[in-house]
Amino acid sequence: MKPIVALHSLVTLLPVDLEPTDAELMAIEIELPLILAERDLLDAQIVTLDRTPTEVDRQRLRRARRRVLAEWTALENRGAHLPSSGDAA
Repeated sequence: MKPIVALHSLVTLLPVDLEPTDAELMAIEIELPLILAERDLLDAQIVTLDRTPTEVDRQRLRRARRRVLAEWTALENRGAHLPSSGDAA
């Protein structure tokens, strides 16, 4: 039987500096409210996976969806004043 393994010479080498750049950190910070809103929506959806949603669950889902839409809109509105992600390098 012949083993199947990746040859080390064919594996892509990682750069020495794996830390995010200042521009990447700024982009994450700008998008953080949207990320948190999406996380809250996901939490609300997970709660309803194994049971029939109650009225409180439905309200929580609606609130979370509205927050995601509001954060998305706010991010898009701020996006016109920000440098593009291509400038991060």
